[in-house]
Amino acid sequence: MTRTAVGRFTSDKARARFLRAYDEAMRLWPEPRTEVDVETRFGTVHVHRFGPGHGEPIVLLHGHGANASTWYPQIAALGENHPVYAIDTLDDPGRSVQRVVAKDSRDNAAWLDEVLAGLGLDGVHLVGLSYGGWLTLNQAIYAPGRLASISPLDPAGLEKVPARFLVSTLGGLVAMLAPRRFRPWFGRVLANHALVAPRRLMAPIMLSARTFRPSSRPPGRPFTDEELRSVNLPALVLLAQRSILVSARRAQVRARNLIPGVRAEMVPGIGHGLPAEAPDLVNARLLKFIETEVPTRPASEAEPA
Repeated sequence: MTRTAVGRFTSDKARARFLRAYDEAMRLWPEPRTEVDVETRFGTVHVHRFGPGHGEPIVLLHGHGANASTWYPQIAALGENHPVYAIDTLDDPGRSVQRVVAKDSRDNAAWLDEVLAGLGLDGVHLVGLSYGGWLTLNQAIYAPGRLASISPLDPAGLEKVPARFLVSTLGGLVAMLAPRRFRPWFGRVLANHALVAPRRLMAPIMLSARTFRPSSRPPGRPFTDEELRSVNLPALVLLAQRSILVSARRAQVRARNLIPGVRAEMVPGIGHGLPAEAPDLVNARLLKFIETEVPTRPASEAEPA
């Protein structure tokens, strides 16, 4: 589920090169954008913020090996009426710096809860993709106090990660070496939108794949039936029909059977990177869920974001 050692770059030079590419990728975001570091027991967590000073906060958790820049297709839409926070998650290459291993579900929930507390956030709509979706489900199970809702997007945790995930991931890395004119074809065949993503978005991801160690973590473990039944928050689960991470149909059935009141929906024809592949659909569905389907909390429970 987690690494047994703290991730770090192979050298200061490698980290500096990564950060230059990272900063360039973050220019895909709209402006004005602010940044803040939050200290936790597990390390320093870097957070980007966009949006108004009012409204219910939306917090975004990216997938494995990625960083906050990958949410750029969501930021303007979600940030029109909500403050949006995108976290460089611990245990992944970004501007966060981990010092202590998060060894289990409770540790992962603890560092994220400390980040939300450090930002002064409550009533959070937590959204996560892939491993970020695993963290989102995990937070709802082990530290839900600061959350108003969860929206895991094609998340790990609903079933065991299949062997095809590794095979497809390796295939995508090989396809990255092909001439750019062939990459859209590979992207369609492999259901891998990263192959047609902007170069500056992929540059830090490709650099970190070569210079961030350990380079992988064990897949997010499947949550037990009892853990999923314990989720007591409004939940929207969006699954990609062509996902390489889960069987969308099985994951949808398990979510519906176990998570109380969940809205578990499948997006047809879309691969695992659905926020980038179908941004308008994902943005509209998230906003509809957050603004019209999540019960409004009493004013006495709400705090300004």
